[in-house]
Amino acid sequence: MESGNELSSSLSFASSSYVSNGCSSPQEPGPNLDLLTNLSGNLEKLLLNPEYDYSDAEIVVEGISVGVNRCILAARSQFFHEKLKKHNENTSKDEKPKYLLKDLVPFASIGYEVFLVFLNYLYTGKIKPSPPEVSTCVDNVCAHDACRPAINYFVELMYASSTFQINELAMVVERRLVNFVDKASPEDVIPILLVAFHCSSNQLLEHCIQRVARSDLDNATLEKELRHEVLTDIKTRRLKSRQELEQDSIEVDSLSEKRIRRILKALESDDIELLKLLLEESNVTLDDACALHYAAAYCNSKVVNEVLELDLADVNLQNSRGYNVLHVAARRKEPSIIMGLLEKGASFLNTTRDGNTALSICRRLTRPKDYNEPTKQGKETNKDRICIDILERETNRNPMVGIMSSSSLVLADELLMRLLLFENRVALARMLYPHEAKLAMEKAHAHLTLEFTGISATNGLSRNLRGVDLNELPSEQVKRLQERLCALQKTVDTGRRFFPNCSEVLDRLLEDDMLDSLTLERGTAEEQRLKKMRYTELKDDVMKAFNKDKAEKYWEGFSASSSSSSSPKTSVSHKIRKK
Repeated sequence: MESGNELSSSLSFASSSYVSNGCSSPQEPGPNLDLLTNLSGNLEKLLLNPEYDYSDAEIVVEGISVGVNRCILAARSQFFHEKLKKHNENTSKDEKPKYLLKDLVPFASIGYEVFLVFLNYLYTGKIKPSPPEVSTCVDNVCAHDACRPAINYFVELMYASSTFQINELAMVVERRLVNFVDKASPEDVIPILLVAFHCSSNQLLEHCIQRVARSDLDNATLEKELRHEVLTDIKTRRLKSRQELEQDSIEVDSLSEKRIRRILKALESDDIELLKLLLEESNVTLDDACALHYAAAYCNSKVVNEVLELDLADVNLQNSRGYNVLHVAARRKEPSIIMGLLEKGASFLNTTRDGNTALSICRRLTRPKDYNEPTKQGKETNKDRICIDILERETNRNPMVGIMSSSSLVLADELLMRLLLFENRVALARMLYPHEAKLAMEKAHAHLTLEFTGISATNGLSRNLRGVDLNELPSEQVKRLQERLCALQKTVDTGRRFFPNCSEVLDRLLEDDMLDSLTLERGTAEEQRLKKMRYTELKDDVMKAFNKDKAEKYWEGFSASSSSSSSPKTSVSHKIRKK
């Protein structure tokens, strides 16, 4: 991301349209340039140094009064010139005129930090570095080159510079926003599109419309987010791209879309009874309409919970963009909805196509200023922080999940090591307790995931990762391995619940140093003797645990199949990697 220093190098009083007659050009070095630099520094004292507080008016931003000098604002901005010469109805005769920023810019929200950066530019002609507390997110692996706080910061600065008619600053900020459009997710392009529309930035607006029209954002989302004229333009462009389809197909889609639209309207109206009626009358389901996704994004939490109670929607269903409902709720950052989804079994492990979990989505939407905001007694905690805390607690309940940030495209060593650990444990269970292991794996659906055997040497010449497709994206590889790890973890947990004695034996075996190599034929005569003794003990422990679990009937209610187990194998020749 361009730093504030890089931006400030492109603008100063010397390059401003306000410096013209009697001053050197930017290309001519000399005393006039030094004079302008000194002037810039001296004027900055009016903002930063309390001893130089000669302000004669106040602008209230986010409840904070900011002192300003009307002569400077009026000289630098025609907007302020027209505004300040009028009588201010909010102040009495003996008070400083006081203005609310939300009244000056009624169609946008401009934060305190952004306004100070803008005000500093008015006084000094230089742009301060972007304050990290409002222009970055709390995701440690994010480059902050297209996360939502970075985008929102420059969107707010664009609103300020355009509304207050500081054209040279608006041009610089506009170029920064153009760079965001291709990097950001389609959802995050929408605020850029809106500021381009309101500020009549036609080039930026066209770039945003093209990006959104090509994206897979659904019409329901666009209708909620965009102005009618912009929405019509995008729909027209999309329709042209579909003209190669047969008319019959378009008509079928149109009928289905009408039914889906009615379902979404019922949700938006908080009418659950109408929703039930629409579902009964048509063959469109809640999943067909991605109705739970829509409710999580736009409806109140009461409606979302009522839809969840119907038990007619898959909480882990992915929409056309690869988002499940929890991902959508994470973008909205509504704690009660996130909690309701988790209670209904929504998976916080599932990732989007670009490798983000609900937790990483929340982090990438949250500014450090909001996350670190101190909690005051009797006042509500910031929702951004609550959402992250809820998802982190859910993650910490399962020690296997906090291995790495799923938004990282690098396979962490800890992930690989844990995979090997659990693969070895399950392999040992399959070898010693084949029937029990099979039941546990089927219960955990581990048999539906690809086995991971790690990185192994082949004749000492090459290293191969079994099951890895060279055409597979890194994010897809991370997701696949995490799914395998989750299934193995569930397999182990199932084994501990239904076969506790066998699991206890496995725990002891994996802690045994001699399991690094149980190949009986290797080693000296004394080593082979010790291995045979340890193997005999191992076989006795296995049989005792098996008979104990069988006698205590832990299998009852677990499987309708026979509870008989194959006897343990009579030789152990696999090398078990100890962790």
